[in-house]
This record gives sequence, C-alpha cells and structure tokens, in this order.
Amino acid sequence: MAPFQFIERPSPFNTSAGKTLPIFAVTPAHIETGSIDPIALDWAKKAGFKAESGAVLLVPSSDGHLGGALFGLGSKPSEAPFLTGKLARTLPAGKWHIETAPLTANRLALGYGLGSYRFERYKSAKPEAPTLMIPADADEADIKRQLAGVFLARDLINTPTNDMGPEALEAAFRALAAHYRADVSVISGEALLTQNFPLVHTVGRASAEAPRLLEMRWGKKGHRKVTLVGKGVCFDTGGLDIKTAVSMHLMKKDMGGAANVMGLALMIMDAKLKVDLRVIVPAVENSISSNAFRPGDIYRSRKGLTVQIDNTDAEGRLILADALTYADEEKTDLLVDMATLTGAARVALGPDLPPFFTDDEELARDLCEASLTVDDPLWRMPLYMGYDKDVSARIADLTNAPSGGMAGSITAALFLKRFVTKAKSWSHFDIFGWAQSERPHSTIGGEAQAIRALYHHIGRIAG
Repeated sequence: MAPFQFIERPSPFNTSAGKTLPIFAVTPAHIETGSIDPIALDWAKKAGFKAESGAVLLVPSSDGHLGGALFGLGSKPSEAPFLTGKLARTLPAGKWHIETAPLTANRLALGYGLGSYRFERYKSAKPEAPTLMIPADADEADIKRQLAGVFLARDLINTPTNDMGPEALEAAFRALAAHYRADVSVISGEALLTQNFPLVHTVGRASAEAPRLLEMRWGKKGHRKVTLVGKGVCFDTGGLDIKTAVSMHLMKKDMGGAANVMGLALMIMDAKLKVDLRVIVPAVENSISSNAFRPGDIYRSRKGLTVQIDNTDAEGRLILADALTYADEEKTDLLVDMATLTGAARVALGPDLPPFFTDDEELARDLCEASLTVDDPLWRMPLYMGYDKDVSARIADLTNAPSGGMAGSITAALFLKRFVTKAKSWSHFDIFGWAQSERPHSTIGGEAQAIRALYHHIGRIAG
C-alpha cells in the first residue's frame, strides 16, 4: 500500500526502466585529483567548475546533447547532509541517477526527495520536474514514508485557513485514519462541555466553525503505548488581545503541532511499528465575536485546575491542557505534545532549531541521539522548577500568561506539565513549523520539525 497523500503529486523518483542521465556528485578534491569521469572532468575544467557546495554544471555528451551533470558538494559534505535536495529544483526535467557520490544512499535519496517538495495546489501551471533513481542500497520504502509524513505536515500548514479550518482539519484527520484503518472519534461543539473539555470549547466558541477534539487509535493493545497530542489552532487572531496585522500574517501555521503529529502518525502506521498509537488534536479557530473569551475570565479545566485568562493570545496552552489531561487519563509509555506555542522559543533558538522539554533524562538523551542520527535538529531546554511559581495566579490556580515576559517558553512548558501526572515519559516540543528561507531540502513555507527524530526513537523503542 502506498503511503497516504493529502495532496496527490507525482513521485520525485524514477525506476531503472529507460535511459537515465548521470549525476557526478563531487568535492573540490575530486576535481583536483581528476578522479571522476574524464569527459565530465574536462568539461568542468573548461567551465571553471570548482565543486562549490550546491553548484550544478550541465555536461554535454559527445554528440552535443545533454549528457549529465556535475554537482558540487563543497569541501565538507557532512555539514550539509541533504544538499542533494537542491538538485530537485535545479536540474532540467528528465530522468537522472547518481553515478558517483561520497554520500550514504539513504541521505542522498531522502535529501533529493525533501528538496523536491512543491506546494502547487493553487497554481494553474505545474512545470515538469526532474526525477531521480533511488540507489539500490537505499531503503526505498522507508524513504518514501518519511517523505509522505513530512509532505503531509507541510501541505496541511501551507493550506490557507479558508480551506483548512477545524472542519477541513477533521476531514484530513479522518482521511489519514481511513487509509491506515485506524479508528476515529470526534467531540464537537456543545458536546465539548457535556463531555468535559471546557478549555477547548472556550477558545474555539467564537468561530463560525465549531471547536472539536479529534482522536485516532491504531495498533495493538499490549504494545508500547504512544500518545501524540498536537495543537490545532487553525487560525489565531489573538482573540480580544488581537495581534497586529504583521503578527497575524502567518497564523494559518498555528495548527503546525497538529500537522506534525499527523505526519509522525503516518510514518508510524505506514511502517507498522509495534505500538499502541493514540493521536489527539484539539482543533479550533481563535476568533473574535460577542461570545469570545475575555482577559480576566477564569475557567475550570478538565483536570479541575482553574485558569485565569491574562492574555487571550496564549490560547494554545489552554486547548492543550484539556487534551493532555485526556491523554494522561490512560497511562502511556510515551506522551508527546507538539505546538507552535511561544515566540520566546524562536528568540532563544531561532526558527530552525525546535526546543523540547522533558524531566525524563533517558528520554532526553535518546531524543538528542536520534536527532543527530537522522539529522533532524533538536535542542533540549530546561524544565526549571524555579519558575513554576510564575505560572500561579492570585485568584486562580494558574495563569495562562505569566507577567514579566521572561523565560516564556519554559513557563509555557511548566504550565503544560501541570496536566501530565501519569505518563511514564512526557516531552513537549515548541516548534515553529515554518521555513523562513529556502534551503536545499525545503522551500519557504510549512515545515515538519522533529518528527523524523521522533519516528526514529519510537521505532527503536518499539523493537
């Protein structure tokens, strides 16, 4: 069975059938020592090709037609493991294969696949793209499922809110579940109150589309229980504490946590990992209307803790509080939540390096190891309990927006920690979910962050 696709697109790969053109991936040392194809070497020297990182030089055949390409890796190829993604956007259309490359087959193919991504749902013209033959010693099935998971996350984030509100996110969630024969249940609208999800209802009630809690179950009872929770704020105006126009510009990506856990779930299910998987997504739109929640309001959470609203723009932690409480009611081996939660995390680490928080030292070590193994950047941040007092409120149990503006990503994580008490291991990921500049393996737009590292870790613990 082919991996799930939210937006169907042709494969970036070709088969061995038919003629393919060669790509010689080389370092400057290969040019200097002459250890490549003689025709390509002669052309490189005549063209002044130095094999700089990401440089492409098309090479003619003896009869004057296109005969192949030289691809520069620079002097330190290990510093750009997915550099081959640039080939997917610079080569002319046609079928290609790698003739020589001092790279592992999996990274070579995965990098190319990641770089091939295009979001063309709203484009009239869709230009033909080049395709690459996956090397014989690469794990083709795993490469394709990782790409499918990353592409799902990117597609969901890139889709504007008029086509990706709570209803559309639910439809995508159901389609993913149906593809892998997972079970889905949804609690929507006023039923959130009767079934005790008051904070999810509070945040989403002002929207024209009802708030909802999405739940997916897959796998076999008795296997390691893994629960994924993703923040699904399909658009965030900031509520009555309204954002500026500039700050609102990218708020279609505020459901990036949901998009990423769905991409991770795709990988887990497609690989048939031996886990008991549960995915929970509170899906809302933080809008402004006569019934919008207000600064100063106090609401009781599913856990029973009361929360004072000191900023309606700190809404993500509210819906996660109910979702995490619900997730934690079934003791799980690993509970992971992902959310585009704080600007403070971006100030600390920038857009490309997502922080994670956990009080489980073994899990922290394993996640850092997985990050390095699969080149999926992560950085552990401290759950410093000295700041826990800042999450308390004067006339309620908690505040959703501590005053002072200091250590915002840490206090947000400490807020969420109050709602997790039973899970054997828990980790919170504060992701950006967006690439601000083009890189070899991604274009500007929605981005999957940390899910390849998590997939690697979950695959290891699943045995």
